[in-house]
Amino acid sequence: MTFVRLLLPALLLCLLGTLAPVTATRALAQEPPQIDDLSFLDRQFMTRQRSELEDLARRQYGQGFTGDTSQDLQLLQRLLDDTVVRSDDTARLQAMGLVMGDLLATDLDMHWVVYEDNLGRSRALRYRDSDNYLFPMTMISRRREAGNTLPVKDIYQKAYDIIDPLRTPLPFQ
Repeated sequence: MTFVRLLLPALLLCLLGTLAPVTATRALAQEPPQIDDLSFLDRQFMTRQRSELEDLARRQYGQGFTGDTSQDLQLLQRLLDDTVVRSDDTARLQAMGLVMGDLLATDLDMHWVVYEDNLGRSRALRYRDSDNYLFPMTMISRRREAGNTLPVKDIYQKAYDIIDPLRTPLPFQ
């Protein structure tokens, strides 16, 4: 009986020692993300977000978003500076990220996709068919909610600078 009492803990220790690396490896292993086109509901939701932010800007300032990067970034910044959109208004902050994302998509030849991984489902910008993604929907909201007041143009520029070096130079430039 004493022999079994001594042997059992040693046996359990050996067993746990061999299982621990397997468990740790499984925990560290990640499935590759699933990339899909935007669904009808995604497109509808994004259209509604753009429209609501457009309406807000028109009511406050008598102007909307034009697709001109400089002008639209200034309008986004003004919405923040005048606290028309507050740091606790996640939905509007993410709508602002969407508008900024549309500018990035146009300027960098990117397109909207659904990016799903073990952390969840997100709308992201993808550069061509590469594995290079930006997540502009939360670029403004996460910063503002954390008290970071980095100007919108700087957030835009940081994102732009990540993708720009990957772009194929056009001939004769």
